[in-house]
Amino acid sequence: MARALDSTFARTVISVYAWISFAVLLVGLVPIVGIIRLVTMPFDRGAYWAGYTFRSVARMHSRLNPLWTFTVQGTFPKNPRLPYVVVSNHESFVDMLAISQIPIEMKWVAKSTFFNLPLVGFLLMLSRDIKLVRGAEGAGARVYTEAAERLSTRSSVMLFPEGTRSATGELGGFKDGAFKIAIEAQAPIVPLVVHGTRDALIKHDWRFGRCNATVRILDPIPTAGMSLDDVAELREQVRDLIAETKAELSSAA
Repeated sequence: MARALDSTFARTVISVYAWISFAVLLVGLVPIVGIIRLVTMPFDRGAYWAGYTFRSVARMHSRLNPLWTFTVQGTFPKNPRLPYVVVSNHESFVDMLAISQIPIEMKWVAKSTFFNLPLVGFLLMLSRDIKLVRGAEGAGARVYTEAAERLSTRSSVMLFPEGTRSATGELGGFKDGAFKIAIEAQAPIVPLVVHGTRDALIKHDWRFGRCNATVRILDPIPTAGMSLDDVAELREQVRDLIAETKAELSSAA
């Protein structure tokens, strides 16, 4: 069965089905998320429940795509509304779908290109995700301001501190942004490690690839009492944890 799914014909047929099902899910979610946002707006300034509903598309779609399997290891802290700054390594666009298997709501810092996608962009806006316009003047400052505002509504914030997907599969250097946000808000950091998504969506090929991916949730790291002088040490501490766990998952694969 596994070998049959690897054939070009099988991948083509399954990919057509999976893309169509994904589009149908998005079309169906737009009015649902819109109504939830409208109804909850008076008491849910952070659009927590609208975002939670939008993120469910990833969990639904993963059940409809036989080429992909996602496994979540570990448990997210019991109170997801604390809130947290969540960080992860970045292997593939599919990381976002893999991480969304964790049934909690996080506001994602996402490139502006995602906000320009039909349906997806509108759902990101309704969910109050955070747009990053790379190269624009003051883009970083706007992300900091919006992330702090989302945290103030008791919504966790999700960032990829590498800043971009790894071209080689090796863990890249981490930027300071996520750690500055966490320290300034005195919010704990929850590190995630994603492994196995690189072949899920092969570059320059619209067809899906085989993917048996794991998302491991690591223990939260408190930032209470830290100052911006601690950013570099915190950044490297988190990177070392993610690198160590990534190597462990790779060796076990």
